[in-house]
Amino acid sequence: MDSINSDRLAEIFASLVAIDSVSREEGRVCEWIRRRLDLLGCATSIDAAGAKVGGNCGNLIARWQGNRQAAPLLLSSHMDTVEPGRGIKALLKDGVFTSAGDTILGADDKSAIAVVLEVLQCIRDDNLPCGPLELVFTVCEEVGLLGAKNLDFSRLQATMGYALDTRNPEAIVTRAPAANRLIFHVHGRAAHAGASPEKGINAIYLAGQAIARMTLGRIDAETTCNIGVIEGGLATNIVPEHVVVRGEARSHDPAKLRQVSAAMVGAFEQVIAENRGDGSDAVPRVAIEVVEDFPRLAIDAEHRMIVTARKAAANLGMRMDAVASGGGSDANVFAEHGIATGVLGTGMENVHTVNESVRLSDMLRSARLLLEIIRLHAEQGEGAL
Repeated sequence: MDSINSDRLAEIFASLVAIDSVSREEGRVCEWIRRRLDLLGCATSIDAAGAKVGGNCGNLIARWQGNRQAAPLLLSSHMDTVEPGRGIKALLKDGVFTSAGDTILGADDKSAIAVVLEVLQCIRDDNLPCGPLELVFTVCEEVGLLGAKNLDFSRLQATMGYALDTRNPEAIVTRAPAANRLIFHVHGRAAHAGASPEKGINAIYLAGQAIARMTLGRIDAETTCNIGVIEGGLATNIVPEHVVVRGEARSHDPAKLRQVSAAMVGAFEQVIAENRGDGSDAVPRVAIEVVEDFPRLAIDAEHRMIVTARKAAANLGMRMDAVASGGGSDANVFAEHGIATGVLGTGMENVHTVNESVRLSDMLRSARLLLEIIRLHAEQGEGAL
């Protein structure tokens, strides 16, 4: 008999997306989730990440004792959404959730939260096999994995787990790139663009020369880089003296990441050097920041976490492909802290757009898979004792 309750899962999801929780404003949805967890018998707490990231709420951490002896298992999803994410009205038609069309839906990542809560409800109601669970609902994932980066990891004991934060319910992300953020502050000299342009040094022009020397986009199967933001200039009749250029580099290979980042830095340094001349003038100049944005995710194919997910899927007649992603997630940060974390899908489609949707049937598949993973983990834990 299927323990997952379709109507209840739909109700939980609709309730979650009706609560605004854009990044740094997750407080209300956090309290809603916490009340639900308290009723289920979890021990809950909120860490200090909120103050560190300038938000109104920290990461929500919960412990579920379970009813079997096993190593703790981590389950994670994030509470924040992107804009436009205020006043969401979820519509369910023909088994598909959408928004009213003027906002995102929030399936990223509230479909995951709904799945976790439904699974816990089933375990409690039917006394299903379950070892200890450590539940982490993070803040500010959408603005740089900030909640995970500022998570109090001393509160966790798990060494493996699953983050629910991708599309395909029949795949698990086990490889994801590391990323660097690069910020270039190019300084020139202001002048009147019509009366005396020769007295100026155009910072935007210099930045454009540097960008033109870069190879952007997909570098190879493992590596990408991008220039995404240019900010500078005051008016068309002023030679701009300052411009800020923001970009990124990503790779599954740490050596390639260093190489591409160095090439981007070198393009700016070379252009500035070529335009400095022989004088002692302090401009043009460039200040460069290279920030490690997130570490790579690379989990061995034979890790117990992956094997368990594959066996659970097979038991349900589902596929479970281990795949690589081009994006980062909280799993990257968990893995850096010694928690081997795979990323499971809930069926979310067209995320970060007003066309976002999720099929209830996919959420049900995700819930059944997670429930079977938890059962297998509990049984394996017993066998190992």
